[in-house]
Amino acid sequence: MVNKRGLLTFASNPVIASTGVTVGPLETKKSPFSKYADKNYDDERCGLKTNEQGHAKMMEDACMIALSKLDKTPTDAEFVLMGDLVNEMTPSNFAASTIGVPYIGMFSACATSVSSLLMAALLTESGMAELVVAGSSSQHNAIERQFRYPLQYGSQKGATAQWTVSAAGVATIIPHIEGAPIITCGTIGIVTDLGLTDPLNMGAAMAPAAADTFKRHLEGHGSTVEDYDLIMTGDLGKIGFELFKTLLDRWEYDVSSTFRDAGAEYYGKHPEFLAGASGSGCSASAYFSEVYDKLLSGTYKRVLLIATGSLMSPLSYQQGDTIPCIAHAVEIQMK
Repeated sequence: MVNKRGLLTFASNPVIASTGVTVGPLETKKSPFSKYADKNYDDERCGLKTNEQGHAKMMEDACMIALSKLDKTPTDAEFVLMGDLVNEMTPSNFAASTIGVPYIGMFSACATSVSSLLMAALLTESGMAELVVAGSSSQHNAIERQFRYPLQYGSQKGATAQWTVSAAGVATIIPHIEGAPIITCGTIGIVTDLGLTDPLNMGAAMAPAAADTFKRHLEGHGSTVEDYDLIMTGDLGKIGFELFKTLLDRWEYDVSSTFRDAGAEYYGKHPEFLAGASGSGCSASAYFSEVYDKLLSGTYKRVLLIATGSLMSPLSYQQGDTIPCIAHAVEIQMK
């Protein structure tokens, strides 16, 4: 059911039946989330010729892993919804061509993990699908050279910069069954642009979008901070996460230990990653691994996940344009 201003409520209780998460070699060594992954690569290109081919392989493997956990094959799925950050979502397109499932490319930048999940839930809610695969991915080398500098250039980055994650995360969404996390509601974000132009300070650009979606979700769905065991943003990073909490504090929300940010935590406390992690594989691999596992175990009963994305392109920032941003929210419960 759709309410006004982007508020979604899922009366049929679609569930996340399984997940698949794959991570690169650096993430395996440096990220506390890697122990929850289904597959860890020792080569960022997954044994293939190019970064983009390796990127597609990570996504393909994540999809196949999620399906295999249900004893399903691609022929059992009605749709696959996924996206990434490379020009025209090339890795996702190639992964979809291999998987062979009707494909809808999704782009909300680093918020694609949640936008694809919400669209998959809508397809299930409408009765149009019995099994949908949804997710997103990123690959460090492919993204860094597209949006910033060639890796060989060795440019110095400031403290606001974030490290693009090499990871993929997907979920399978099916109609309601007992014992699986339920997608109860969500909020589609409104594009926010406060005039920032620095592609190496995305956390600051995305924080207002995250705060706006958070506020709209709680007010629109009649919930409070105390209702959740976890409120987790996607990849604001250390600086953006502090700005996000500052905005909520001004609105008199209790910014307690309930709040976490995947980007700020992704590489632990390693200083070489500066402000933390980013990339559309960041929130996807965190949400569909640790958070999902803790829902299944009963550690979490109700969570709010807010994925954030900067909707820029190499063309837009090279022309000096500002960075419009988006944040989507999904609420998941164990009954």
